[in-house]
Amino acid sequence: MRYYLSPQAVLKQLEVPSVYQIANDELYELDEVSYEFLRSCATEAGCETRDSAFIDYCLDEGIVTTEKVDIKRPPLAPAPVPSLRYIELQITDRCNLRCRHCYIDEKPHQDLAIEQVRKVLREFEAMQGLRVMITGGEPLLHSGFREINDMLPAFGVRTVLFTNGLLLSDETVRELKVHEVQISIDGMKDAHDSIRGDGSFLRAMDGVRRCLEAGLHVSIATMVHKRNLSDLDEMERLFKQMGIKDWTVDIPCDTGRLRKNDDLKLSPTEGGRYLSYGYGGGIHGTGEGFGCGLHLMAVLPDGRAAKCTFYNSLEDSVGNISEGLANCWKRIRPVLLSQLDCDCEYLELCRGGCRYRAELISGRGGKDLYRCALYGII
Repeated sequence: MRYYLSPQAVLKQLEVPSVYQIANDELYELDEVSYEFLRSCATEAGCETRDSAFIDYCLDEGIVTTEKVDIKRPPLAPAPVPSLRYIELQITDRCNLRCRHCYIDEKPHQDLAIEQVRKVLREFEAMQGLRVMITGGEPLLHSGFREINDMLPAFGVRTVLFTNGLLLSDETVRELKVHEVQISIDGMKDAHDSIRGDGSFLRAMDGVRRCLEAGLHVSIATMVHKRNLSDLDEMERLFKQMGIKDWTVDIPCDTGRLRKNDDLKLSPTEGGRYLSYGYGGGIHGTGEGFGCGLHLMAVLPDGRAAKCTFYNSLEDSVGNISEGLANCWKRIRPVLLSQLDCDCEYLELCRGGCRYRAELISGRGGKDLYRCALYGII
């Protein structure tokens, strides 16, 4: 029998040869024999093998199929080291809400040009990228979102739409060409509405249900604040019952609008323990000996590149995408755990926490005290 590389599986030349199952968001590291075998499966002629255990595993995981596949495969070339695997593509900073904890400062709104989006996706794919997180603001407010949405299936990467959920009408959800939708839910009704506006909880939850009914993978992002502390257990039960694949729980950084809303803020000792909530794989990974962001970069609406969307000031940018994504990526220096002011037994697990939050609290190389509180260090 002949086998073919699944349309949802793409080979990647990362630090270790790999195959990425886009639909399931799973990355499998390969030895040279397996890699070359799957390369032959990616050809028009397909491949054959007598290794029944291996091929059965690949069939079960959706890596190969017995049906002939005729699609254009993304380019294969060695990735930079460290590899750029995840990109936050902030296509707009426009928003239909004025959330009291939002990190984005008040400023004139702008959209990333459609051709810039296309250029980033093309270069990211060529750099062996895995996952694009389409963010805002509210990305559905981008003036050319329909065209951006239509171009996404042409690239061999996983696409995740980050949204507040209010614009997820039946028609919009039907037209979405992303693999996953992440919706922000910051408490049950009263707590969520207290920071996002009256009626926003019910509308956001309607968006969650529409996406689930459409068969999309749905994840939830929650920011912990003083008004939702008693909601987190109920939220976990609700999300698991609904079939939410990932629940990310974090504490907002003291920047943007949060600086003017002291009634929402939690000290490290008050809030740290709530970081134990959440489940699933999270947004992006790191590597042994490195802190947050080893494989991550952000592109901002004005075309600047940065370590992540929190680092959105002019002095924090590492260039402009007009110079090429690879050139911007070269300027980002990985965070070495050995260079942090951290030496506790949980360092490899904690990874130094959120480095942006740590720098706000303790300066460069300092501690993320919220993570320290989670592990009982303070």
